[in-house]
Amino acid sequence: MTEYGYFLSTEEHGPADLVEQARMAEQAGFTSLWISDHFHPWNSEQGQSPFVWSVIGALSQATSLPVRTAVTCPLIRMHPAVVAQAAATAAVQLEGRFRLGVGSGEALNEHILGGAWPQAAVRLEMLQEAVQVMRMLFEGDEVSHHGKHYTVENARLYTVPGEPVPIDVSAFGPTATELAGRIGDGFLTMAPDAEAVDRFRRSGGGTKPAHGGLKVCWGTDRDEAVRTAHRLWATEQLPGELAQVLPTPRHFEQASELVPEERVASAVTCGDDLDAHLAAIGAYAAAGFDTVYINQIGPDQRGFFDFYRSKVLPQLPD
Repeated sequence: MTEYGYFLSTEEHGPADLVEQARMAEQAGFTSLWISDHFHPWNSEQGQSPFVWSVIGALSQATSLPVRTAVTCPLIRMHPAVVAQAAATAAVQLEGRFRLGVGSGEALNEHILGGAWPQAAVRLEMLQEAVQVMRMLFEGDEVSHHGKHYTVENARLYTVPGEPVPIDVSAFGPTATELAGRIGDGFLTMAPDAEAVDRFRRSGGGTKPAHGGLKVCWGTDRDEAVRTAHRLWATEQLPGELAQVLPTPRHFEQASELVPEERVASAVTCGDDLDAHLAAIGAYAAAGFDTVYINQIGPDQRGFFDFYRSKVLPQLPD
């Protein structure tokens, strides 16, 4: 049966707010957490971007819920050996309740060190090698690796959990989805795409879990909720590869001027219509996802959690 988690947005909220949202999510009845990992927000209206590994340390002390990153890019900004150390420590802090979600990243976060931004095919090749490096390190043995993209010499993780950290792979297109099936312990994506789930399973994913992210904007005034969703997340409606190649929040703001409110209103569940929220979540269950992670857009987190605790979650299948 499908489970229901909460999606913590580091682009919109600072560390203390994220920890408080995690507490509220557990009290409301959500069963797990997914947390984004960014260096920049998508636009200046979102306005935050704390270092996710510090926040995860705080979450380990504030909640008993499992946590996953969705997603960390272990390619350029952080070497996979460093990501492996961070993930292993997080898994120890959370007593094994941690999964590392990885993906091929966006220029928005990864170009900051001044290097070239690789083409998509190269990034997927880098991701495959990075996952190989991290899996070796999670075993707790000394690792030396001299690959096409990464070098590791005499590296050993001394703080490791009892079992290797599961690595879930994010994908938004056929090639990346097939890679997720081959190398991932699970699949992550942001649409209720049944074909993608099927492709993941046929490519080697089998019965491994598929996890979907869903953004909503709860509010008693639907028009205001639409305006909030448009102001903060019009970026989600940009077409093609723009999300992967635009380098700064300023560029996303410029591109988002081409996204009308009507497009956001038709794509994002806004307002307090119970049936609309149930239908949006149900689409993921119908597509074969094992877990749906729901994110509330905007500042009214408490109202959202009250609504989901009292009305939405009780009506979802157990």
